[in-house]
Amino acid sequence: MNKVQLFFSKALVFVVDKCKNIYEKAYLYKLKPVFRSIGSNPILELPISLLGCEYISIGNNFIIRRDGKIRAYTDFEGYKYNPEFTIGNNVYLGTNCCLSAIGKITIGNNVTFASNITVMDHMHGMLDYKDINVPVMKRQLSSKGAIVIEDNVWIGEGVVILSGITIGKNSIIGANSVVTKSFPSNCIIAGVPAKIIKQIHNL
Repeated sequence: MNKVQLFFSKALVFVVDKCKNIYEKAYLYKLKPVFRSIGSNPILELPISLLGCEYISIGNNFIIRRDGKIRAYTDFEGYKYNPEFTIGNNVYLGTNCCLSAIGKITIGNNVTFASNITVMDHMHGMLDYKDINVPVMKRQLSSKGAIVIEDNVWIGEGVVILSGITIGKNSIIGANSVVTKSFPSNCIIAGVPAKIIKQIHNL
């Protein structure tokens, strides 16, 4: 590549980056009034998918990387829901994270999500399986309860967190774990289903 080609290549990259930055800022400006609340200095790396923003409260310094999904369902196949979605300050969501609620999801401050993580407080179908013959996507959504992720939790790549659980503060969840029950603070947990690998004691 000669000097002229290099110059135009760098110029093109600069223009594309600037256009992307302007588009993302305009997109965020449009979204701000739609959320129940959103704090200062958010970064939304497009494309992302949002649903039910008026039921979602977000703190300061929120970052969501591309292909992220945050969904608060108020209705599905004719059934009504009343979601409550709260995200604290300094929360980071890596690429392709999916957070989905029909009930209550609460995420504390300083929580870090790696990539390809699913946090979902519901499933297709009732817990008694009486609707087993109904097509999956036509079933009523059901939940075992709220999800609470307390402050300063680090969630590894590919983790799945299911309904009715609390993750205590300062905990670490190992990659590709499936969390089906609650855990106390200061734990390293991992596995399918996840279990305590080590408890961390403050020095």
